[in-house]
Amino acid sequence: MAQAQGTGTDGDRWWRRRPRPAPGARGTARPAPTPSRLTRGEGADQEEPGKGAPRTGRRHWIRRAALGLALVVLVPLLSVAVALRLNYAGDPADGTRTRGKDAIWLGHAWVDGRKTDADVGALARRLRDTGIRDLYVHAGPLEHDGTLPASAYPRAAWLIGAVHRAAPGVRVQAWLGDRLASESPDGMRLAEKDTRAAVVRSTRQILAAGFDGAHFDLEPLHSGDRHYLDLLDALHRVTRARGVPLSVAAHQIDPLPALHSVAGTVAGHPKWWSQAFFGQVARRVDQIAVMSYDTGTPLESLYGGYVAQQTSLALEVTPESTDLLMGLPFYRANDLGHWAHAETVPAAIRGVRLGLSRTDADRAGFGVALYVDFAATEADWRAYERDWVR
Repeated sequence: MAQAQGTGTDGDRWWRRRPRPAPGARGTARPAPTPSRLTRGEGADQEEPGKGAPRTGRRHWIRRAALGLALVVLVPLLSVAVALRLNYAGDPADGTRTRGKDAIWLGHAWVDGRKTDADVGALARRLRDTGIRDLYVHAGPLEHDGTLPASAYPRAAWLIGAVHRAAPGVRVQAWLGDRLASESPDGMRLAEKDTRAAVVRSTRQILAAGFDGAHFDLEPLHSGDRHYLDLLDALHRVTRARGVPLSVAAHQIDPLPALHSVAGTVAGHPKWWSQAFFGQVARRVDQIAVMSYDTGTPLESLYGGYVAQQTSLALEVTPESTDLLMGLPFYRANDLGHWAHAETVPAAIRGVRLGLSRTDADRAGFGVALYVDFAATEADWRAYERDWVR
């Protein structure tokens, strides 16, 4: 979601920013092909005795191997593309629109002194007549040891009071996160009991500051992390005692069985969670928001089909007692993980509605989550209001 040392001034999370490949050297001439006997002019139509058959056979074998490799790679990709496109077909069921359980992620500027009463008023007008009930306001990041300096959110009390006056019924949750040391030596280590205990204390601290709930985004979080589940159990005891929601941002679910294991083995980054682990997380919180963007899909129809599948997979394992929210990409990026022309708000909403229609069309505890306020355009807002709210 596109920072500890990583939180930028806009509150965007550093770990959503995938590194781009370094530009290659320009102007470097391509090496000339090694001259062959057949390109020297004279005698080019002649073969050396005894050399023709073996060389022809070798070229034939190479072509067959290349074709076989292409088929091994392309056939599964084409099959997946066809499946996603079919998943995007059809019409959403009537009534598959907002249930008044939507949310939006807000940047750090809302608690560090850059925003004013006028900004809160404009936000309240923007939220009026939408389905947005929760604001996930960036109030961190947590330190790697789980602590949270109060200096990270100096204007929190002002913001909470101003929102409650301007937009009654809208909850202001503290968005807390950090980079985990799951794929590098630097970061938070959930395996350390003292670190988990410090995160719990930081949650008590943030709730004492007046926030209406706690929203956690810890990444990269690998599927099956037992220490994370233990942390959620401890956090939920704290939030439940105060009568406020515990919310988390969740990774996407394996679109193919055990894909997270394959990705972890091949690339060292198991992007997805298993559906079973997603369900384990969902049963321990009050809200779970799927980060259903940064999918790498190159076409709107494929992205929408992917979101439809993710919505269905998440609905199947999220209990009725937990609100499920599907993320909408209110931002622009162009890299291997996210294509702005494909990952659009209209495609995401259509995918959400299709998945909801096919799996649990009448579910009350359901919504969408908009990422992120400071990158959103008027077109994003219009699409949300037209396709999901109206």
